[in-house]
Amino acid sequence: MASPASIVEDVVALVLARGLGRRMRADSGDGTPLSAEQQSAAAAGLKGMMPMPGPGRRLRPFLDYVLSDLADAGFTRVALIVAPEGDAGDPLREYYQGAGRPARLSVSFVVQPEPLGTADAVWAASEWVGAHPFVVLNADNLYGEVTLRALRLAGGPALPVYQKDDLVLSSAIPPERVAAFAVLTMGPDGTLQDIVEKPGQAAIDAAGPRALISMNCWRGDRRLMEACRDVEPSRRGEFELPMAVRLAIRRGVVFRGLPAKGPVLDLSSRADVTTVVARLATVEPRP
Repeated sequence: MASPASIVEDVVALVLARGLGRRMRADSGDGTPLSAEQQSAAAAGLKGMMPMPGPGRRLRPFLDYVLSDLADAGFTRVALIVAPEGDAGDPLREYYQGAGRPARLSVSFVVQPEPLGTADAVWAASEWVGAHPFVVLNADNLYGEVTLRALRLAGGPALPVYQKDDLVLSSAIPPERVAAFAVLTMGPDGTLQDIVEKPGQAAIDAAGPRALISMNCWRGDRRLMEACRDVEPSRRGEFELPMAVRLAIRRGVVFRGLPAKGPVLDLSSRADVTTVVARLATVEPRP
């Protein structure tokens, strides 16, 4: 009989694929070259379905790489948080229920009825998650197997913690974009004390090159789920996951910081496509 210490929890994964993709829809006018298929995905704001030409120039959606990393990290059950299906259908559902059905993962679809923010998206998956611990991540970020495995095995609420200078250098993320991420305050024991979402350039500059950054990737349990249910809207009018984390901390939940290294591939806008395509050119996803 296995000892309790040898039993690995069944941690499920939530992938936030409901976003409106406003930055991806917007044509920056910088001349970023996109193929016809990429133009179509960008115009629809479907960041997770952005085609990536991998080995042999075979086109695979960016989300295939996210799911492949989850499978490599030992996850077996994933829920994609999506919008209600429109009259014209849903390319994401059609792909993952058909030709793109993963071989190594069980993929479910959870509907977030309105785009009310990331905490609301997590709460929409409450029934699907049940009593399981869960990891939540963005559909337009590629965190890597090592980081996702560390979260799966963390044993409790946790988050990867990045240093600003490493994140910028390893990920080719424009330094000014970091101001739109979240800045962390960590205690001497390595636990999260506070988080500020979208702090602005002045706060990022004041924090220096070793500012500690969150890329909105978390491990939580029922207590974080309840905080997502109870959190107040932010000044931007959204129910945001970092604010739910702050609420959970006030309620006594301890989040352990896991030192993390980049790269984190960020597919937020059309200008990111060229860099991400180059980074994934030799990678064959196996979801």
